[in-house]
Amino acid sequence: MIRSLHHTAISTPDLERAVTFYRDLFGFEVVMEMDWPQGYAGVDSIMGIEGTAAQAVMLRREDSMIEVFEFSAPDARSQALDRPVCDHGITHLCFLVEGIQAEYERLCEAGMEFHCPPQDSGTGIVATYGRDPDGNVIELLEVLDESHPFRLQA
Repeated sequence: MIRSLHHTAISTPDLERAVTFYRDLFGFEVVMEMDWPQGYAGVDSIMGIEGTAAQAVMLRREDSMIEVFEFSAPDARSQALDRPVCDHGITHLCFLVEGIQAEYERLCEAGMEFHCPPQDSGTGIVATYGRDPDGNVIELLEVLDESHPFRLQA
């Protein structure tokens, strides 16, 4: 039985920068730090990659977790910082917010770049996309209509 989504994982070339971003700007806290040396067969098997070595940090905010990896082996390929969201794969992380305009302005002041200011869809939701330091797309979403299907139950 699948119960829920546990965490999302992100690979980064700069673990400290990514942790600082999600901790300081999004309110996540570090709950675990780990690493493994090259040649750890169990992790290689799970990941389907031979010769992995990495440091990782698990971050939590309420019921949401993000795991951030910085691999020292094998060599990783960088994605384009402006990778279009129409490309196949995971397109974005979505954060539910209250007061989207204030959050947008706060994050802009901290240096986060957005595609546009928050947009009202006319359907009871307001949203915008921005990018983390590695180019991963982050959506800010405010659900204004309490009966909207996007509304999460408390």
